[in-house]
Amino acid sequence: MKNMCRAERLSLVRQRIRALNQGCPEVCHSKQTPGLLSGVFKQEAIHELYAANPADAVAVNAFALAVGMLSANGQHVVWALDATMTSEHGTPYVVGIEEMGIDSSKILLVKAPNIKSLLIVGEESLKSPPFGSVVISAWGNSKALSLNSSRRLALAAKLGGATLFCVRAGAEPSPSAAETRWSVKATASTSLAGGAPGHPSFSLTLLRRRGGGEVKNWILEWDRDARSFREPAPLSGAMVPVAAQRPAEAWGDSGRRVA
Repeated sequence: MKNMCRAERLSLVRQRIRALNQGCPEVCHSKQTPGLLSGVFKQEAIHELYAANPADAVAVNAFALAVGMLSANGQHVVWALDATMTSEHGTPYVVGIEEMGIDSSKILLVKAPNIKSLLIVGEESLKSPPFGSVVISAWGNSKALSLNSSRRLALAAKLGGATLFCVRAGAEPSPSAAETRWSVKATASTSLAGGAPGHPSFSLTLLRRRGGGEVKNWILEWDRDARSFREPAPLSGAMVPVAAQRPAEAWGDSGRRVA
């Protein structure tokens, strides 16, 4: 794969897409994303997901993959990453994908050598029946990610019936044909029993929605077992007891406690 030219890479991707087409002659697209995000991510449209900070690139990709899987409604998902994204944060780890509760056999992972190739993969995938959703992940600002290119992708999503989640990290928002634009960052999760690490937790800010609307914020956890997003459990309300007050003379002149 490393020695392949751009045309050969794209040809191989098209072959894999055609193979999936032959195995899935008839598909039915869900018109809503299940769960808490139902109605938030319009189907057959583009949604932009920006990393709040460059360090949140992993978090925004994880969120995009999870919501993309939900939006696909059991169909295959294309996850395409440009070369700079993989060089900055590494190639996705299959075991990690499975640990998220996502069936890796439903994911077609594509490494695009550049942004232009990434856009071609996205457009080809959106037009293909086996795919319920497409995730494209790009690093940095690029002239190729223009208003015109987003319009092409929006048309492909409409014609193909799939939904596109465009992940951007290390980039500033720019004009596009996206239905919604989000800022995503990782946030602290609540520990599980025994002090085990909690569920992945995301802080989401809806920056823009086509047709207008106010900025909104969500804090959501990803439940790998239920394969759904949920609101974090409320804190118990219990407070750490305050130590009993001691007389001033119990402290020495140096400020140290006297035994």
